[in-house]
Amino acid sequence: MVTKVVMPRLSLTMKEGTVVQWFKKEGDPVQKGEPLVEVLSEKVTYDVEAPESGLLRRILVGEGSSVPIDQAVGLIGSADEPITQTEIEESTPPRKTEAAAPMLPSPEEAAERVPASPAAKRLAKELQVDLTQVKGSGPEGRIVEDDVRLYSEQFATKPKVLEIIPMVGIRKTTAERLSLSARTAPHSTVVMEVDMSNAAKIHKETQLSYTEMLVKAVATALREHRIMNATLEDEQIKVFEDINVGVAVAAENGLVVPVIRNADSKPLNEIASVLRELIEKARLGKLTREDMGGGTFTITNLGMYNVDLFIPIINPPETAILGVGRVVEKPVAVNGQVTVKPTMQLSLAYDHRIVDGAPAAKFLQTIKQILEAEIVRNS
Repeated sequence: MVTKVVMPRLSLTMKEGTVVQWFKKEGDPVQKGEPLVEVLSEKVTYDVEAPESGLLRRILVGEGSSVPIDQAVGLIGSADEPITQTEIEESTPPRKTEAAAPMLPSPEEAAERVPASPAAKRLAKELQVDLTQVKGSGPEGRIVEDDVRLYSEQFATKPKVLEIIPMVGIRKTTAERLSLSARTAPHSTVVMEVDMSNAAKIHKETQLSYTEMLVKAVATALREHRIMNATLEDEQIKVFEDINVGVAVAAENGLVVPVIRNADSKPLNEIASVLRELIEKARLGKLTREDMGGGTFTITNLGMYNVDLFIPIINPPETAILGVGRVVEKPVAVNGQVTVKPTMQLSLAYDHRIVDGAPAAKFLQTIKQILEAEIVRNS
C-alpha cells in the first residue's frame, strides 16, 4: 500500500509550508519514524518523519517549493509495488492551465496606434515617454503635447527599483501577524527610565547580558501582575499559569521569537544559558516548533543598535510587549546633587482591552524596582 508523506500543520495559523531539503533520494530505503524531509513553516523548521517503512518511491515536491498543508510531498511504498499515474495525480493538486497569450504589438507599434497629435508623438519620443500610459485631454481622448509634458514631469522623479524582495516565509508571517495585532488590539504605551547602576555592575562582573537580566526581571514581575500574562479569546480574558518569556531575535530571514519556558522558576544563570542556545539556533535557522511556541510575553531589545526609545507592536495573541533601549550614561539628580549614572528607557505596549493604564504602569514599575534593587542577581 502506498503511503503519502504530507505537509504537516505546525501551528493554528499555518496555511502552507516550504520543502527545505530531502534527507533521502528516490529509491532510498526509509524506516518509520526516521527524519525524511525538512520543511519550513512560518518561522520554524521541522523534520517530518517517515510515516511508514519502505522505499521513498516518489518525491512530489522539490526543495524550495511551497505547498498547502496536508498536501502530499512524497510517496512511500515497497520495491515491487506499482505506483499508478492516478495515485500521483491524486496526490498532487491540479495545476491551473493558462491560455496562450495573444500576440501583442511591440511598444513602437502600440505607440503608433495611440491617438495622438504628430507633435505629441515627437515630444514623447524625445522625452522617452510611453504614449500608451498617457491620458489624452484632446478631442475624443486624443493626446496633445501638454499631456506628454505633464506626464513626463509627474514621473521624471519617480525612483528606480533596485531590487524586488518577495513577501514570503518569515517576512510574510511577520507582516501578517503584526498587521493583525495593529488591527485588533488597541495599543497603549507607558514609558519609564531605569537606573541601571546595579545591573551594569552585574554585567561587568558576570558578563551576563542586559537582555538576560530583563528576562528574569520580567518573569518575576509577571508572577505579581498576572493580568499581564494573559490573552483575549472568545470574549474571555484567559490568564496563563505558565510564564513563558519570548525574546525577539533578528535572524537572517526576518524576526523570530524563541521562548524561555517557565522563566520565573529558572535562576538567572540558567536563563542565560537557555537564551544563548536559542539565539544561536535562531541565527542558524534551526529553531523548532517547540522553541517558538507557547510564549505568554515578549521582550524586544534594540539597545545594541543605539536606539534610546521605541514603541513596539504586541506579538499576538499576547497582552503586552516590552521595548528595551540602550544603556547610556547621563546626568541624574540624586538628593539635590547631579551625578552621572547608566540609564535605560523601557516602553511597555499593552492591549487596552485587557489592561488599563494603572496596572500596566505598576507592572513596569515592578520591573524597574527589580533591576534597580539588584534583586535580579538573587532571584
